[in-house]
Amino acid sequence: MLKVSTAPHMYTPTNTVKIMQDVIISLIPAGLVGIAIFGLNALITIVTAVVGCVAMEYVACKYILKVKPSTKDLSAIVTGLLLAYNLPCNMPIWMTLIGCFVAIIIAKVAFGGIGKNLFNPALIGRVFLFISFPIQMTTWVEPKLFDFMNTDASTSATTLGILKHAEGEISASNLTSLIPDYTDMFLGYTGGSMGEVSAIALLLGLFYLLYRRVVSWHIPFFYVATFFALTSGFYYYTGDNSLDPVTHLLSGGLFLGAFFMATDYTTSPMSKKGKIIFAIGCGVLTFVIRRYSAYPEGVSFAILIMNAFVPLIDKFARPRAYGTRRK
Repeated sequence: MLKVSTAPHMYTPTNTVKIMQDVIISLIPAGLVGIAIFGLNALITIVTAVVGCVAMEYVACKYILKVKPSTKDLSAIVTGLLLAYNLPCNMPIWMTLIGCFVAIIIAKVAFGGIGKNLFNPALIGRVFLFISFPIQMTTWVEPKLFDFMNTDASTSATTLGILKHAEGEISASNLTSLIPDYTDMFLGYTGGSMGEVSAIALLLGLFYLLYRRVVSWHIPFFYVATFFALTSGFYYYTGDNSLDPVTHLLSGGLFLGAFFMATDYTTSPMSKKGKIIFAIGCGVLTFVIRRYSAYPEGVSFAILIMNAFVPLIDKFARPRAYGTRRK
């Protein structure tokens, strides 16, 4: 018997909850490294951000949207983790909760909830806090492995901050004495936001997502490759040691942004061609902001700017329907 029904006509075992579970699992290595290096404050910030985002989504759904709370889909937990990973571990609790409010209420609920937001909620929360509380957002704790009571705040610059202030004035010998070596940056023994410091932890998370087919390789690869190619080209052309491509690759939020935030389903293009265009745009903007702006980091701004172009990219890169002519 022929059954006539509305879409969808095909079902798979994958659903939002399972996808979010995989993302949470993939973020665990970076969180564990952050706690091991920055101590109890890192754990407090992570718990605060996750609980704050979940609570605000529950309240917003129940009392603002008047719908069944969507907290069971685990998306608020992912937003909380990503927000925490973009913060210094010594961020005051009340400021973290403000970031949760902006991420959930303004960047997500105000657009209609999950799947309807134009911009990545965690990045909106992070940028709002950066603009509103620049001192707290750039006050870092010195890394101390397995010192869980590590509370000694330091206002010293991160690796990218040192490079930004030394543009064109730093020799190769001075570079190695001022910033951590490649091994420390790869493992995570360096200052910065708690979830972005360990390249190996973030790579493990990406490999898990690729294995589970939660994300495709297009955005992470073309984002990182574009940025690395531009940095390498300018480094060898200008001889400016502050543009050392490997240091820039392993420093800041490049891996965290390229692997976990630029790949967000809602705020990234749907087609492969669109993903590539989006990723290249993110890579170019990240390089331009790091190189020419007053800010040492540009990942958050680059992704948010490209989020705004996603509807246009989707329209331009729309695949041809089977059986139709190209226009």
